[in-house]
Amino acid sequence: MENEPLIVKVTDNVASILINRPQKKNAITFAMWQALSSRFEALSTDPSVRAITLSGTGSDFSAGADIAEFDTLRGGDNARHYEAANSAAFASIRNARVPVIAALQGICFGGGFGLAAAADLRLATPDALFAVPAAKLGLAYPQDAMRDIVGAAGPQMARYLTFTGNRIDAETALKAGFLLDIVATGELERRVAEIAATIAANAPLSVRASKLAIHAELSGNATDIELARAAGDRTFTSADYAEGRAAFQTRRKAEFIGL
Repeated sequence: MENEPLIVKVTDNVASILINRPQKKNAITFAMWQALSSRFEALSTDPSVRAITLSGTGSDFSAGADIAEFDTLRGGDNARHYEAANSAAFASIRNARVPVIAALQGICFGGGFGLAAAADLRLATPDALFAVPAAKLGLAYPQDAMRDIVGAAGPQMARYLTFTGNRIDAETALKAGFLLDIVATGELERRVAEIAATIAANAPLSVRASKLAIHAELSGNATDIELARAAGDRTFTSADYAEGRAAFQTRRKAEFIGL
């Protein structure tokens, strides 16, 4: 398991996915893009999972797509096929049934930045660096991934990052709204786990409805709005809503089952 490029664990209703190529600064191969999609999709269908964390092993989150594959897998007619795998991985995070929290340290570049932007919450260590260097490689960034970046960092910062390819530090990313918080290096894992555990203890249908409602507000899409409305309606007659009221009245901790 330690030699796997992606490590997946599930503990106490929280799943963790670790990008595990520290010797390559967690650069992501084509096979890993495909695996990320399948892992997130599988976890999204697991009713026991209530939150997912995404991080990198070693000192970096991810340097992005593995440039060693570009000549053979990301050139000419292959480029669109490669981009489709990128987009599918971003979508699997964006559309995950439960909240996804990204724990960021060291380098978070290119496709790694795209993965982080697709997550719901992002925390980083003070040493974290962020960049979208597509313009320095002569590439275009997928439109759906760009939507994530605009939503996470704002249109002004999205323009700056993509037009210049320059790096920004954690403080700049925090000010742009890309980060929820900057956490001391030795505390990042604990803090992310704490937030994930808090989410996992709450009513899953309520959290799901909130995620869908926020997504619908950002997209303005009629289908997204209807999905959010239906999810909200479902909470009104749920067993968890009854449990929440009963727990509040008797001053005890609610035990939610997701129904």
